[in-house]
This record gives sequence, C-alpha cells and structure tokens, in this order.
Amino acid sequence: MCLNRKDLGLLALRSAVGGVLIAHGTQKLFGWFGGGGLEGATQAMEHMGFHPARQSALAAGLGEAGGGALLVAGLATPAAGA
Repeated sequence: MCLNRKDLGLLALRSAVGGVLIAHGTQKLFGWFGGGGLEGATQAMEHMGFHPARQSALAAGLGEAGGGALLVAGLATPAAGA
C-alpha cells in the first residue's frame, strides 16, 4: 500500500488531534500528564454546575480518551471527531 501526501497529512493531523484528546481524557480519568484524576475532574464538574458531577466527569474522560483513540486509528472518524 502506497500512501500519498494527502494520506500522510491526514494521518499526521488525526494523530496530533487524537493524541491531544487522549491526553486530556487520561488527565480526567487517571491523573496522568499532571491531571487531577477522576476526583479532580469531579470537583471541576461540580464547580461548573454539572449534576451528577462524578458521572459527568467519567463521561467526559471516556469520551475524550475513546474519541481520541478512534480518531488516531481512523475508525468512526466523524463520530470520534464529534
């Protein structure tokens, strides 16, 4: 399989954006990359007025990490980007 410049550019873009999303999601879920973990994300959600805060924090973390992983893999790209 031969990749042309357009394919390589899209791969680079998907990898960069997906990597950022994965990093943000793992900050919320596990506290990696200097994040507050699920407890910190829960407190932030409470502060922003989301109820139930813990479930909102979990959904945000899973959505970001999962969507980023799908974006990097090139699977379900429209759904992952949303």
